[in-house]
Amino acid sequence: MFKNNAKGTDFFDLFIDTANDACKTAEMLYDLVMNYENIDQKISAIEDAEHQSDSQVHRILKQLNRSFITPIDREDIYMIAKELDNITDAIESTAHRFKMFNVTSITEEAKTLARLIVECTRELKDLMVELKNMKKSVNLGKKVIEVNRVEDEGDDIFRNAITKLFTSETNAVEIIKWKEIYEFLENTLDVCEDVANLVEGVVMKHT
Repeated sequence: MFKNNAKGTDFFDLFIDTANDACKTAEMLYDLVMNYENIDQKISAIEDAEHQSDSQVHRILKQLNRSFITPIDREDIYMIAKELDNITDAIESTAHRFKMFNVTSITEEAKTLARLIVECTRELKDLMVELKNMKKSVNLGKKVIEVNRVEDEGDDIFRNAITKLFTSETNAVEIIKWKEIYEFLENTLDVCEDVANLVEGVVMKHT
């Protein structure tokens, strides 16, 4: 397995760290919707976490530029790093919607989708650990399947939430803002699935 000649830095360890950042940020979003208070402080903390993720990705890309030999294809390293960063980007964008739209209370569907985002990111963190030992891993495929399963569950929640919104809500403003919030939550799950599918493709090339 390739190590950075200068510091012994491992790309796979950097992926694990970045996935862990995404997991922590997802937990912060979940805390926001489950304990809907101190909104400004919680969103600010999510912003800080997103900046931390950006810094981590820059570290990976800097390392990539310095490396002559890499453990997997260079473009795959780039894509995994960027897709992991997209998760925290999506979480931050979602969190801001609650403040932008002056949300005063959180729907059960939003809480459920936020919980599924936490589940997805935890599975991705485990997936990155498995990726490091992909030639010997017996759980990597199971982790990909689990991310896909959670995302499918999110799709069902999203569709039901939209249906309920348009059949039960009479306030047009509420419909507009919650439709967008649900879309951002569901999109975050889609991004998580994108990472899992990307890793699955990488593994197919190297095992």
